[in-house]
Amino acid sequence: MTPDKAMSVAQRDKSGILLVDDHPIVREGLVQLINAEPDLVVCGEASTGRDAMNLIRSSDVDLALVDISLQDCSGVELIKDIVAVRAALPCIALSMYDEALYAMRVLRAGGRGYIMKQEVPKKVLGAIRQVLSGNVYLSEKMATRLVDQLFAPDRATSRPAGELTDRELAVLMLIGRGLSTREIAEQLFLSVKTVESHCERMKEKLNLKNRQELLRYAMQFTLDATAR
Repeated sequence: MTPDKAMSVAQRDKSGILLVDDHPIVREGLVQLINAEPDLVVCGEASTGRDAMNLIRSSDVDLALVDISLQDCSGVELIKDIVAVRAALPCIALSMYDEALYAMRVLRAGGRGYIMKQEVPKKVLGAIRQVLSGNVYLSEKMATRLVDQLFAPDRATSRPAGELTDRELAVLMLIGRGLSTREIAEQLFLSVKTVESHCERMKEKLNLKNRQELLRYAMQFTLDATAR
């Protein structure tokens, strides 16, 4: 199955899952996991947000499983785009990053679930079925945290990075991965000037004095986000 094609509804009687991840090995593992189930089938694969949107527009998909970090866009931004085109299509974010960092952003973007790539296969399948049935999927830990934020916001932990916009957070993570300003601009389809503006606003919000402090913060932040 090529990235620009998807299985038509006439070819299946199972719930069709679109996989959006830029790592072929990850997609291959998910294909084997999902296709082994009697009620689920991978009906499309995409490695970029652009390919994913083409499949969303042209194919019959029941659920999109979206990686947070893609080559050409943020998974959060992609979920926003998917919901804008097909509001009823449920999306689950699948990520290596700590859910405390992204789960609320995914829900605000219109996503219906968030699951860590480190979870066991049984939980991934459970999340897919739960969202297909019309519910939201979050880990028990994250669900408890959201309830705490709702009823006891003063006790809820907050981090400065929570003040960043989705686009600023995407830029921060790319800085933390060692990309230059120009490389970030190319990956996110932005101008260099726009990326620099994001960096200036981040320094203000994070109370950082210069680019070097922003770089150190971004590297440590990215490391922490993937280590939790």
